[in-house]
Amino acid sequence: MDRRTALRLGTYGTAMAAFGDHGKLAHCVELGLENGKSPRRFDREPPPIQSSWDDLLEGVTSRKDWEQHRQTLWERYLDLIRDQYKPPKPPLELEIHEDVVVDKLYRRLYISYNVEADERAHAYLGIPLHLEGRAPGVVALHGTFAQGTKQAAGLVDNPEKAYLDHLARRGFVVIAPEHFVSGERIPPEGPYVTTRFYQKHPDWTAVGKFTYEHAIAIDVLQSLPEVDPQRIGAMGHSLGGHGTIFLAAYDSRVVASACNCGGSFFRHEPRVLEWARDRWYVYFKHLREKLLRGELPPIDFHEIIALIAPRAFLDVSGLNDGNPLVQRQRVLVLLKVSEVYELLGVPQNFAFFVHGKGHSAPYESRQLIYAFLEWHLQPPEVTQAKLVSG
Repeated sequence: MDRRTALRLGTYGTAMAAFGDHGKLAHCVELGLENGKSPRRFDREPPPIQSSWDDLLEGVTSRKDWEQHRQTLWERYLDLIRDQYKPPKPPLELEIHEDVVVDKLYRRLYISYNVEADERAHAYLGIPLHLEGRAPGVVALHGTFAQGTKQAAGLVDNPEKAYLDHLARRGFVVIAPEHFVSGERIPPEGPYVTTRFYQKHPDWTAVGKFTYEHAIAIDVLQSLPEVDPQRIGAMGHSLGGHGTIFLAAYDSRVVASACNCGGSFFRHEPRVLEWARDRWYVYFKHLREKLLRGELPPIDFHEIIALIAPRAFLDVSGLNDGNPLVQRQRVLVLLKVSEVYELLGVPQNFAFFVHGKGHSAPYESRQLIYAFLEWHLQPPEVTQAKLVSG
């Protein structure tokens, strides 16, 4: 490869790798940077962006191809979470333990319902007052916080993570379910310790468990007379963020979803074994032996996110949330997923926002998430701009 070819096909780093220090000088001369000159600009077609995530659409050129490939990914996804080992779904038998009015804007109920024959989950439920007709419902998933439901309700900890309160004030009916090792169900070993779960369900996965329970939270929403069962959304932060991805991929009732700082990947993740750690919170226990041998699962997060298409999905992340190199891979993942939405003719249903505020839920991220859910779930008049009259 000669110097001009390398400069045409690659980046500065490509040229450096090809030509060393001499290549660096040649590159500067080529761009007109020597002696303080302004860089010379080139008018040419941009090169395609290639990455290891391109396998998402390998051999897929049509919607029919995608539907066939999607079926394969769907089967791999169910196998990843060990969905075949979930228990039969029990009747809800919903109970209300607390009912208060917040700022004369919405009712906040503390409820419980069955998730297994011998197990009940608790959740906060926000129902706006003065609704005109049925409203959209949203499942709001908290992060790794012991009293995550209280956090989502705005009763403790960081008010930036009070998603139930924020969304109920915007006219959504919101359920904030407890993660199964938090809140009322913290095991004796401590919050988020999954030891007893795997003793009870040795062949299932923690991811399968929380995805199954979050789907039951949708059942709760759809049972309410205030909720339009055709307008269901989901959102979450951190653990609740990748919980949102898993739920939206799993349950087609989720029309629009938003993940904030949620999850990583299997490939290109130096700490991939954390997905199958041998302590505390174990996502996929059955993967540990394979990961120790360097074998990754047959499905990764670009493919799981793509299962959400054509339904609306927004990803919000921080480039400095953990390993910056891993987070830059996330951008490549999302660019590839966008091609699925383009193939399906709904590019407007996919978006991502990347910031530099780390693992957080800052103002601009929250406003973007809430606006995205409004645009996809609320009536058009809620988000339509209007000309000034008079």
